[in-house]
Amino acid sequence: MAVDFGRVLTAMVTPFGKDLAVDYQQARKLARYLVQSGSDGLVVCGTTGESPTLTRDEKIELFRVVVEEVGGQATVIAGTGSYNTAESITLTQMAEKVGVDGVMLVAPYYNKPSQDGLYEHFKAVASNTNLPVMLYNIPGRTGVNILPATVVRLAQIENIVAIKEASGNLDQVSELRRSLPDDFAIYSGDDSLTLPMMALGARGVVSVCSHVVGPRIKEMVNAFTAGNTTLATQIHLELFPLFKTMFITTNPVPVKTALNLLGYQVGAPRLPLVEATVQEKEAIKNVLAGLNLI
Repeated sequence: MAVDFGRVLTAMVTPFGKDLAVDYQQARKLARYLVQSGSDGLVVCGTTGESPTLTRDEKIELFRVVVEEVGGQATVIAGTGSYNTAESITLTQMAEKVGVDGVMLVAPYYNKPSQDGLYEHFKAVASNTNLPVMLYNIPGRTGVNILPATVVRLAQIENIVAIKEASGNLDQVSELRRSLPDDFAIYSGDDSLTLPMMALGARGVVSVCSHVVGPRIKEMVNAFTAGNTTLATQIHLELFPLFKTMFITTNPVPVKTALNLLGYQVGAPRLPLVEATVQEKEAIKNVLAGLNLI
């Protein structure tokens, strides 16, 4: 299955109102803004979208409104991963009916499955949908690392076509690229590793910072793909303080803080996450000011 999700994908935050209900109208505005700022696609209800604290109905409605707003202009990838395989299958099938372009499946968290368990989980979900599937490896959150050998096995399943790799391990990225078919896309799951990973053959990034500096991230990716590594490196180094500041506390707390400071009303996170401290807000303000964003 040949699929191109794009190079710059944004892991979209979920806007909440003052009562912490999902603000679907603001989600539409945010989706539109992100696409206009250079995002080739949007990942809805991923880690950055606070998926663990969203209900199934909220997720489906978010998929629906984002598809309605930007479908056909950008790829819409639904975060339908879960530690419950049956729930992930159900949510994936519901997302398919809404009209998303693909799904992203995080490794089951908390359960700590074996590599065989991971394989069987992803295979079960993929075999119950016609949509292309992006795997999502983030061992720092899930407690389990999808090893390259397991990804190679999964890549033999026709509709498993990509991985968002957020292990932070460039040796693992090298092994993935060396072992996988050329048309199997690898995406950086860390903004600060986008350029290093693209040097190792990654397709692009599932970005958090593109909420704030989307055009510059697009320019960096385009410069690298055009062979202008000097410009790409220059932009990477310029944005590096932002990349690190967006993770001074748990994602998506810093990026939601930054968006609110910039006038995009996305609200606070839901518990168990809490708003940034005074010191964290000051650090975020300083890095935004350093980039002349405020």
